[in-house]
Amino acid sequence: MPPIIQAIDLTKTYRLGKVDVPAVRGVSFAVQEGEFVSIVGPSGSGKSTLFYLLGGLTKATSGRVVIGGDDFAQMSDAERTELRKKRIGFVFQKFNLLPTLSARDNISIAREIAGKNGHIDKDFLHKVASLLGIEDRLDHRPSELSGGQQQRVALARALVNRPSIILADEPTGNLDTQNSAIVLKMLRDANKEFGQTVLMITHNPEAAEYGDRMLNMRDGQITEAA
Repeated sequence: MPPIIQAIDLTKTYRLGKVDVPAVRGVSFAVQEGEFVSIVGPSGSGKSTLFYLLGGLTKATSGRVVIGGDDFAQMSDAERTELRKKRIGFVFQKFNLLPTLSARDNISIAREIAGKNGHIDKDFLHKVASLLGIEDRLDHRPSELSGGQQQRVALARALVNRPSIILADEPTGNLDTQNSAIVLKMLRDANKEFGQTVLMITHNPEAAEYGDRMLNMRDGQITEAA
């Protein structure tokens, strides 16, 4: 079976004034369907740039990203957007919740973004909310939630459409130890119980251990795999 995520000699170089700054330098790896893979490395190692490349949120300077057989390099901007909406759930360090909406509506809006008709699967929403410990907070707005609760709402939003891939960029970066454990356990549950492929970017080796496999990144390159 072909990989669900594949990076092939991937590079990204930014132009700062008259200077070229390489952020990702010749990265190649593959993630099989149903894996939980952690990419761990220090700040400035190129992890977040790699995350944006893998999610089709920025274009590579060279190389390829292939998602489930679809090559981003061969797709239009509109086609990449459609693939992201239907196949990828994103979790960011910043929660990106809409302040005027309740937690329930922030979660449910994922279905509208994905262009799916009908109502969201309420049973699955409440199952995810219960696992995340926010079932009694669904009618609250973000300003009425703690940081940990807001991140759990953001995670529920990424999970609720059951995308085949979850991409998480430093999902515990702003959380305390207790909330970090809850979010990491939910990512593992999404992988094991719901069958979603998870790729998580993190600077924290302890968080990275929640994955089945770890890739280390430094200076824009994958330096070793475990």
